[in-house]
Amino acid sequence: MDGIATIDAAAAASLEANGSGCHGGRETMLDAAARAGKSAAMDALMRDYPRGPHEQPQSMCPAFGSLRVGLRMRRVATVLCGSACCVYGLSFTARFYGARRSVGYVPFNSETLVRGQLFEDIRDAVFSLAKPQDVDAVVVINLCVPTASGVPLDLLPKSHDGVRIIGIDVPGFGVPTHAEAKDVLAAAMLRFARAEAESGPVARPGGLVDGARTLALIGEMFPVDPATIGAMIEPMGLSVAPPTPAREWRDLYGALDCAVACAIHPFYTASVREFAAAGRPVVGSAPVGLDGTADWLDAVADAAWVPGVAADAARARALGPLKAALDANRLDARITVSGYEGSELLVARLLVEAGATIPYVGTACPRTVWSDPDREWLEARGTHVQYRASLEQDLAAMRAVRPDLAIGTTPVVQKAKELGIPSVYFTNMVSARPLFGPAGVGALTAIVRAQTKGHERFARMVSFFGSEKVEA
Repeated sequence: MDGIATIDAAAAASLEANGSGCHGGRETMLDAAARAGKSAAMDALMRDYPRGPHEQPQSMCPAFGSLRVGLRMRRVATVLCGSACCVYGLSFTARFYGARRSVGYVPFNSETLVRGQLFEDIRDAVFSLAKPQDVDAVVVINLCVPTASGVPLDLLPKSHDGVRIIGIDVPGFGVPTHAEAKDVLAAAMLRFARAEAESGPVARPGGLVDGARTLALIGEMFPVDPATIGAMIEPMGLSVAPPTPAREWRDLYGALDCAVACAIHPFYTASVREFAAAGRPVVGSAPVGLDGTADWLDAVADAAWVPGVAADAARARALGPLKAALDANRLDARITVSGYEGSELLVARLLVEAGATIPYVGTACPRTVWSDPDREWLEARGTHVQYRASLEQDLAAMRAVRPDLAIGTTPVVQKAKELGIPSVYFTNMVSARPLFGPAGVGALTAIVRAQTKGHERFARMVSFFGSEKVEA
């Protein structure tokens, strides 16, 4: 433990000298992490999740993404190690988003941090939770201060009493968004499960059809969407594998055993790397809208070596009802779209196909090769796509466009309403609806129609309360 204590002491001293822990700023935290021997870990995060010109988007604590993934898995215990205020905020947010499970917390103070006692406290906490009758895995998440102080979760044992132990660093100064933090834990679990599968027999995933070839869908989706995709690919002799992020440990084996992995949400960089390491081809974009569905089905058929007749049957089944739904749900509205979920480009594609004009799409997530088909399609139709969008960029676009509807984050929605522009929160309204197939068309166009009807009402409210006081 002497080496750990030395690393922690140097980092803790650096933090104290430059601004007291996580309030010291990003550069201070990065410098402390380098002093603590975390340079390689931070470099890996920088490669997987590159920043934009403004360093990173303004959003909730990124660690919430990893916490969410752990809390949604059955028989997985999650432990946070970080400043008490951060842990309180994260656990509160988790409860707000429907988690009904406890969040473990390993507290610390300057003394336990500097002496290296914190690592021992984490190990003791993990051992106390690692009961095979209760859990399959224990996840430990380092927040900003423990990461910057060099608390070495990689020195934890890989298992205890048959329970897997996974430690990850998810600092706010290293992972830009909570969406990408989902990828940090999802990939760590895939890596662990892949090593298990390569070492010998593993537990059979549930719900699989014997001999069926599957597609692994990467990204959190509305529950009906995987079923919709399953119906689309059935004529090709394919079915849907357990999702990533997974809902239980053995599902990871089923996902890795797919014929093709599909980066529905294109920012899961590390998870895609695990599928590639398992020898699985990866397809980008998603079956959204008429053009997107046709192109995606073609890409899946090519990657999975599906015969032409079967691919034609899949297109015929999917495209007819989709075209009918689009014809029956036409829109005539100018809309700006922004958010931090990673599906913003897909939503914009569907709205454009339904007849809407989308001058601007902003996403807090980075540009990757897996979203290139969506970006190219949108740009060809006059849409400006802004990756790593800042709040200021989203607001400037909304002010310039003066849309009939602004779909965006909470501060965008707030400002839009001040300006008398109908608006809707992307995460709670759009992400909580189906996106693919006829169901997606009906759900999304219904939101737009319902919200744009309020334009006159908003105008009256702004006039009543004094429009001259509202920033233009």
